[in-house]
Amino acid sequence: MASDTVTDVPARTSRLRSMPRGTVTMLVVPPVIVASVFLVYVVWRQTATLDSIEESQLAWPTVWKLLGEHVRLTVVSALAVVAIAVPAGVLLTRGRARIAAPLVVAVANTGQAAPSIGLIALLAMWRGYGFWTGVIALTLYGLLPVLRNTITGLQGVDPTLKEAGRGLGMSATGVLLRVELPLAGPVIMAGVRTSLVLVVGTAALATFIDAGGLGAIITTGISLLKVSLMVWGAVLIALLALLVEWLGRLLELFTRPKGV
Repeated sequence: MASDTVTDVPARTSRLRSMPRGTVTMLVVPPVIVASVFLVYVVWRQTATLDSIEESQLAWPTVWKLLGEHVRLTVVSALAVVAIAVPAGVLLTRGRARIAAPLVVAVANTGQAAPSIGLIALLAMWRGYGFWTGVIALTLYGLLPVLRNTITGLQGVDPTLKEAGRGLGMSATGVLLRVELPLAGPVIMAGVRTSLVLVVGTAALATFIDAGGLGAIITTGISLLKVSLMVWGAVLIALLALLVEWLGRLLELFTRPKGV
């Protein structure tokens, strides 16, 4: 076991060294930016003279509570997006269902072109306010990148590799799970990363239907003309989006099959 661990270290080091410089930069810079800007916020928060409204909205318990709600909205919606979009993308690359793929993507494109606040408002009118209405709206809004990239990734797999898998005695399901999905994985993960950033940003609007999230700070600032709340609410959401994008990039990198 110890020898395996020792062997893994050079392998990971060589993998990092083999990365393009731009990739290494994208892995290092975002967390540094997030930490630096958040430190600026902490210093400002501790030294600024705030009125009672700003003090209440930017109190640490309130910020952590809203951040937790925002993360919960994002995680649940992202899991729903992956659970729906990846199987749907697989289905749309099989057999006769391939004919429907362009139509489904076109419909999804049209849906995403609609204003997100309109989608949230319509769902709230239909289902009422609350967390799960927000999750449904965010899931619908985040489906397209994952669905489109799943279809594109699977269509881009070399047919000779699929035939080789069948030649080795794999079933159609075995070829899908052991050949197609691993090779399409990087493209699918890029779609998941894009979807995560969209969901984090759009989740700020979920506060309008009482679904929670950091958007509450911004809406309070708008309602009461508090510039500090508008600015720092937006900054906190942007930092969360940047951090989520970075985590998605890490996941995309470390789930990439060797040699791809």
